[in-house]
Amino acid sequence: MKLLSILTFAAAVSAIKCGRNVYSEKQVKDADAAACNHVQGHTRAGKYPHVYKNHEGFTFNGLKGPFFEFPLLNSGIYKRGSPGPDRVIITQKCERAGEITHTGAKRGGFVACSGTT
Repeated sequence: MKLLSILTFAAAVSAIKCGRNVYSEKQVKDADAAACNHVQGHTRAGKYPHVYKNHEGFTFNGLKGPFFEFPLLNSGIYKRGSPGPDRVIITQKCERAGEITHTGAKRGGFVACSGTT
């Protein structure tokens, strides 16, 4: 991983709950770092990361977009295939914006995971 990716995500992350899934600090930071590496390297894993348009109106702690979404998995880093329902959201500058999930949302939409506004 790029050093920049590791340093960018130094902010404290506690356990995150998305629907019935609970993610550790390490899982969230690893997904954030993978998303950052793809955004900065202009690469993709399957269809991710891609621009997240924030139709739901999350404030993401006042961070400014553009935002990118990337799958958050219980079993490693997303490479391809089914992305599951949960996502990390980062800015183009690789700032951690939050986590969102399709679980409990209207079809095609998202709701916030714990800690995301």
